Amino acid sequence: MDAVVKTLKPARQPVPVERPSREEAEAAVRTLIRWAGDNPDREGLLETPKRVTKAYAELFSGYGKDAAEALSKVFEEVEGYDDLVLVKDISFHSHCEHHMVPFFGRAHIAYYPDGGVVGLSKLARVVDIFARRLQTQETMTAQITEAISDALHPRGVAVMIEAEHMCMSMRGIQRSGASTVTTRFTGIFRDDPAEQMRFFAMIKGVRA
Repeated sequence: MDAVVKTLKPARQPVPVERPSREEAEAAVRTLIRWAGDNPDREGLLETPKRVTKAYAELFSGYGKDAAEALSKVFEEVEGYDDLVLVKDISFHSHCEHHMVPFFGRAHIAYYPDGGVVGLSKLARVVDIFARRLQTQETMTAQITEAISDALHPRGVAVMIEAEHMCMSMRGIQRSGASTVTTRFTGIFRDDPAEQMRFFAMIKGVRA
């Protein structure tokens, strides 16, 4: 499997917009069905606009959720633990903002606590919040990193995302199996290459 590795710039935040009504959204789906070359009034497609808008409400539910709120409960009684915390292989699915087709993969998150930790499931929740938006993998990686940094003020954060993009396998160049890898490091991870190597080793299951 080929891999493309990218380093990242700071994330940009989406600008709030006025949402159309459900009826307007369903009308837009009917237009797209016609654009694709089919008849939205035929039996198999009659309920499709309602199904698509309902699916979009779930697939893009991240716009209505706040990562800061998900990370708001910090546990400070950790018996002095200050070593690396790693949650790896967090599965996710998202949609490319360029073509609105899926990309999916795994996220790996590590941080060095500085006085507090969060519940491990909260890190997976943060991934889900940002994944359920129109995204680029690069932006998503940066957003996850910044959300954890802002909430916990840790001594360092490391985020790595591995994903396959359907915009490469379903259209355009049409090459399946290519994996894109993005990383973002702050604090200790950014300043000490040995910590980056430890992070990569632990992701691979090598005792560090």
